[in-house]
Amino acid sequence: MGRAMRIDIAAQTDIGRRKKNNEDHHGVFRDDSEGLRLFNEGAMLCVADGLGGHVGGEIASKLAVSMMRDILKMEPVPDTEADPDDPKADSTGIFAALREGFRKANEAIFRTNQDLVKEGRPMGTTLLAAVITPRKAYIGNVGDSRCYHIRDGEIIDRTEDHSWVDEQVKAGLMSKSEAEKDNRKNIVTRCIGTQAEVEMDAYLWRIVPGDRLLLCTDGLVNMATDSEIVAEFRKNLAPAEIAQRLVALANENGGKDNITVLIADISPSPWTVLARRIRMFSRRRGARIVWTLLIVLGILLGYVAGFLTCYFTLVNRG
Repeated sequence: MGRAMRIDIAAQTDIGRRKKNNEDHHGVFRDDSEGLRLFNEGAMLCVADGLGGHVGGEIASKLAVSMMRDILKMEPVPDTEADPDDPKADSTGIFAALREGFRKANEAIFRTNQDLVKEGRPMGTTLLAAVITPRKAYIGNVGDSRCYHIRDGEIIDRTEDHSWVDEQVKAGLMSKSEAEKDNRKNIVTRCIGTQAEVEMDAYLWRIVPGDRLLLCTDGLVNMATDSEIVAEFRKNLAPAEIAQRLVALANENGGKDNITVLIADISPSPWTVLARRIRMFSRRRGARIVWTLLIVLGILLGYVAGFLTCYFTLVNRG
């Protein structure tokens, strides 16, 4: 039997340098969540970005994540006729549960807009969710928050943004380099809560031990290129360190929006975990003193061991 699945997860959110409040919200739900029925082993991660300038964007993002938490109690209903290799099929029932969560989130926010928002723009949010199981990751997405699948320091897959500039690139009307510099990157073409119905994009990714998933809001991807992001993963740091460094990178590059980063490290080897912990410990304040004491202690133990060896050798000869 293979070893049990382990997922090292880190999450960090930051207001950025330009915003007055943080409209991002996120959720990390592990396999010890109360009432869990959706999966047996793994985790579900969610990221929501309340749309800037909309009334109640902060409320919308929190409501969306709350509705997704409710699907953890759903019993997945497998579709035995579905093709398991088709990312839009649903052989496990997990995609059906994700779509139900997105539908309920959209319905709740849309109804709130109709009941309470009489003036101004209605509140809305992006919504990105990843259900991680031992061999597969099920991704659902609406909006321009993004999920990356990283293996051996390379991005092997990523979700597509529902943004105006992304559609221009797909239509051949704008290059990727032009899109990265365009000041309309924050315009989304699909979101949760502003229309009566919304379609969730589905992605099915095969995962292996050592893979890492990055979920983030556009506060990161609009402030850092893919090459800058993946460069942090190539340093083989612990998820918590990478999350801190990515948030710092986005702020150093301008921090124009709220920044939320979630990183899941899939079943890292015990040696990798140990090496990362030693590295983190050695960087803490006072660690140099501790290492000095350990070296001195090692020398003393060596001296004592040598002395005892000589002593017992002389005694035996006598």
